[in-house]
Amino acid sequence: MDSNFQNIIGSKWSFLILRELFCGTKRFGELQKAVKGISPKALTDSLRHMEKNEILIRTVYPTVPVKVEYSLTEKGEDLHSIIKQMKVGVQNGDKQLLFLDSYLPNE
Repeated sequence: MDSNFQNIIGSKWSFLILRELFCGTKRFGELQKAVKGISPKALTDSLRHMEKNEILIRTVYPTVPVKVEYSLTEKGEDLHSIIKQMKVGVQNGDKQLLFLDSYLPNE
């Protein structure tokens, strides 16, 4: 597994997906509604990439219809604290990290 942060995170959508999962377990439809403008393919690709990199867990329930939920792994939860620390850098004037300000819920 590549340890490069960008390769682990993946697409530009990943931060927005992570923002939602930082608040708790979500289903595919909930994520699609919450992440404005993401296509089903982009969401699927991002979720698969993060699952492959052990950032999230995909849990399938054998119901009709099938219920699938996504939640963060311990590694994914660790990203929350890292990104929060980066956001503090934004608040302290680090202009290179300004993009993060819109990716994290206000705490």
